[in-house]
This record gives sequence, structure tokens and C-alpha cells, in this order.
Amino acid sequence: MTAGTEHDIAGTGIDDLMGRRVRLRQPDRGYRAGLDAALLAAAVELAPDERGLEAGCGVGGALLQVAARCPGARLVGLERDPQAVELAVGNIALNGMEDRVLIRAGDVALRFSHLALPPFDAAFANPPFFDDPRALRAPDPSRRGAWMADDGLAAWCEFLLKAVREGGRVTLVHRADRLADLLALLAPKAGSFRLRPVHPFPDAPAKRVLVRAVKTGKAPLVLLPPLILRDRGAEADRPEVAALLRGEAALGWD
Repeated sequence: MTAGTEHDIAGTGIDDLMGRRVRLRQPDRGYRAGLDAALLAAAVELAPDERGLEAGCGVGGALLQVAARCPGARLVGLERDPQAVELAVGNIALNGMEDRVLIRAGDVALRFSHLALPPFDAAFANPPFFDDPRALRAPDPSRRGAWMADDGLAAWCEFLLKAVREGGRVTLVHRADRLADLLALLAPKAGSFRLRPVHPFPDAPAKRVLVRAVKTGKAPLVLLPPLILRDRGAEADRPEVAALLRGEAALGWD
């Protein structure tokens, strides 16, 4: 995903994403936007003039890739970490997207109504993968905020559902072993689930899952064909995965 890095702010570098369509300044150490952000961005669909919200946008890795993929959409990123907020604002300017992308400082633990924003057409997130400190061995302090959901996965799901209008879409990427929890948390207010497992190799269990739900949706759940990242022994991603990372393809939900 990284075609080159520049270092002109201490402790950060600029990475080229999506075939150089997006430039992202991020810390050299700690949590860095990578495959999960790219997969999430490839799974988000926004029509021209639709509005999308990313909860926990970090420095803007997924947010700006969605903006590049959906040039007519307007986007808001919510982030609680002050350093990440500062970098995200700078990344919006770096990519010349100030006219349709903005950052709000805030936390999913607070009610969506505190943002004083109308509901969105779509909301998306890559929630922290752990909500039990005992499940994460010796987390690096610089990564803890991105890996540990202090208020639990339930807070993320509740916030995303509040953030969208009726008929609005919620899209998440998460650990495959949390799929049952995601469905249980979203199901009271959402339906029309579409699920796409992500496997590292053809013969390996899924490590990630992409989930899309529709608020008040009633259609049956659909389990889509898996996305397989790489063949055993291969040195590069499968061509369809490489096309996704370059922004030349999208993860459709059909």
C-alpha cells in the first residue's frame, strides 16, 4: 500500500495510498492505517451528495480513501485522540478535500445528538478489536486507543445506528470471531445484513469480516463469497485484492 514515505514532521511520515490517489501523514510508531482501513473504504458506497460518517477515523486512513472513491460525497470523521485529530485535519488539506471532508473531535461513548448533526446516509467504522484488557497481551501504550474499545463494542454499534437515518447503511470491518456479537448488537434496530468474510489464504479460517446492515432493514441475511487475500506461497496479494488496494475496484455487496 505504501509507495513512498516523506519525513518532515518529527515522528511522522507521509504514505501514498490507493495508487498515490491519497496521501496520509501518520505516526511512524503506534497504530498505522493499513489493510483494514483499505478494506473498509472499499466496502463503503456513497452516491453523489450523500453524507457519510466515520466513527473513530484516526488520522483519516479510511475516511480519505472513501472520499477519493466517492468524489461527490460529503464526509465527517469523528475522533477522540487530539494528536490524531490534528493529523487528520492536516491530511484533509494535504489531499485538497477541505470542501467536503471535515473532522469533529468526539467519542462514541457520547450520544450522537451531542454532535448537533442531522443523521447520515451511511456510517462506517473499524472499531477497536478488543474490549477486554485481558484479551490483549501487553499492548503498546501508543496502540492502546486503537486496539481497546474502552466502552465496549456495544457503544460503537449503538452510536453508528443513531448516526444514520432510517434506511441508512452501517458498514464495519472487525475480527471474524466477533461476528455473532456484531449481529446481536445491530439486529434490534437493523437488518438486511450482508456479510463478506476475509481469509488470509484459501485454506485458512477468516480473520476479518465485513458487515453491512441497513437501519430498519427487513431483507434476509446474505453471506457473500469470501475475499481471499493471498495464495499459499505467493509473495504478492491476489490480483483482485491488489486492484482493491489501488482503488481500481470496490467491494460490492451484490
